[in-house]
Amino acid sequence: MTASPAGRASSAPLMGRDAEPTLFEISVPGRRAYQLRTTDVPARALEDLVPAAHLAEAPVAVAEVSERDLVAHVTRLSHRQFSVDLGMYPLGSCTMKYNPKFCDAVAADPALASVHPAAPAELTQGWLEILVNLEERLCAITGMAAATLQPAAGAAGELTGLLLMRAYHASRGDVRRRVVIPDSAHGTNPASVTLGGYEVTTVPSNDRGLVDLEALRRVLGPDVAGIMLTNPNTLGLFEEEIVEIAAAVHDVGGLLYYDGANLNAILGVVRPGDMGFDIVHMNLHKTFATPHGGGGPGAGPVAVAAHLVDFLPGPRAVRDGGRLAWATPARSIGRVHGWHGNALVLARALAYIDVHGAEGLTRVAQHAVLNANWLRRRVGEILPAAHDRMCMHECTLQATLLKERYGVRALDVAKTLLEEGFHAPTVYFPLIVEEALMFEPTETESPQTLEALAQAIERIAERAATDPEGMRRAPQTTPVARVDEARAARHLVATADTPRPL
Repeated sequence: MTASPAGRASSAPLMGRDAEPTLFEISVPGRRAYQLRTTDVPARALEDLVPAAHLAEAPVAVAEVSERDLVAHVTRLSHRQFSVDLGMYPLGSCTMKYNPKFCDAVAADPALASVHPAAPAELTQGWLEILVNLEERLCAITGMAAATLQPAAGAAGELTGLLLMRAYHASRGDVRRRVVIPDSAHGTNPASVTLGGYEVTTVPSNDRGLVDLEALRRVLGPDVAGIMLTNPNTLGLFEEEIVEIAAAVHDVGGLLYYDGANLNAILGVVRPGDMGFDIVHMNLHKTFATPHGGGGPGAGPVAVAAHLVDFLPGPRAVRDGGRLAWATPARSIGRVHGWHGNALVLARALAYIDVHGAEGLTRVAQHAVLNANWLRRRVGEILPAAHDRMCMHECTLQATLLKERYGVRALDVAKTLLEEGFHAPTVYFPLIVEEALMFEPTETESPQTLEALAQAIERIAERAATDPEGMRRAPQTTPVARVDEARAARHLVATADTPRPL
C-alpha cells in the first residue's frame, strides 16, 4: 500500500467556512464556565476592599457561556489555525519545522519548570549543568571557543554579536564605523547594524548568487568593523569562496559575523569556526527544533572565537572545580537579558542535540539538503530555480514563467497553495530575485508529503492557464479570504473599538 502524505492538511483549511460567532453572540444570561471553591472565608463587599476611586462606574460587559460552549468555540477557532503540527510549513529562511514532543516532555518536567530564575547557584546546580552542557555542545558544533546563552531571540543575538564587535575594536583603540552586508542578507541584519551604531555597506551578489569577492574587496577598508553573512546564504547556496572572504575581511582588521539562520544545512558537515568566522549566533528555535513563531519564547545564543571570550555578556554558567557557578568575563559588555526566563527553550535544545547525537545531527543536515534539492528538481519546469544548481536546505524558485504566460504572480501561487492544504512558502525574498518563492521543506517532511506538494504545484500551474483571475482572488475556501498585507501594514488599525477609515 502506498503511504499517504502526512504533511498535507487537506481538511483543516476547509473547516469553518461559516462565520464563527463571537462569545457575546453565544452568550446567555446566567450561564457560567467556572466554579468557585466553597470556603469558610466570610464574604465581603467589593466596596469594602477596593477604594471607590478604583471602581468602575458600571459592570464590565462579560460574555456568559457554559464550559461546553466555551470549549467548542475555542476549539473551532484553533482548527482554523495552520501549524507545524498540522501540516507542512515550507517557509524558506524561517525553518518552521516539526518540534519533537520528546523535547516538550523534557521542558515540562516540574524539576525544571518550577525553578525560579533568581534561585541561587547552590540550589540550581542541575540547571547550571544543563546550561554548561548546552554551551559546550554549541561550541563543538560551531567550532568556537565559548558562548553566551543570554540572547532571547535571533535578533537579540544579532545585536549581541555587533556589540561584541564594537567592544573588541574599542579595546584596541580602533574606531570603525561600517559593517558590510550582502544584498541577499536577512532583513534583520541592516536593522541590527544600525541599532548597533554602525553604517551599512552593501556588497552585491555575482551571477552565481554568491558574494562578489572583487566587489567586496573594493568596499573593504580600515573603517570596516566586520561583515555579517550566513553560509549557506539566503538564496540557499553555499558561499564557495568563504575562505577568501574571511581572509579579505581579516586583512583589514575586521571580524566575521555568522548569521546562524541557516545552520541546519551544515550540522556535522562543516563548522563556521573552520570557515574563519569570529562570531556565530544560532537560532535555537530554528535549527534545534524549539518553538518558533507566536512571539516566543526563543533563544539566540552567540558563540565566539578565543579572542572575544572576555567580552561575552555575563554572568555565564561555568565550571568551578567540582561545582558550577555564575561568572562574568573580565571585559564583559554586560547583560543582554535580565533573566533566564526562556531557559526551558534551552533545555529543549539540549534534549534535541543529545537525542540525535553527532551522527543524527549530520543526518538532519543531509536530509534537509536532500529534500530541498528533490523539490527544486521536481517542480523546476513550472517554478524554475533562480540559480539552478545544487542548493542547500532551501531552494529559491521563481514564478516568472507563470507571470509571463498567464499574469499569475508568486503571491497568487502562494495564496492558492493554502487551498491545497499547504502553508505558503516565503514570497518576494530575497529582494534580488524576481517573483521569488523560497521553499524550505526541512528534514522532517516525508517523500510522500513532498510529492503531494509537487502535485499541488502542478495543479496550480494548470489552473493558472484556465482560471488566472480565480487565482488572483485565492484563497476562497479558507475561513479568511485574501488579506492585503501591504495595505494592512501601512494602515494599521490597532484596536477594534476605535476603527478608522483606510
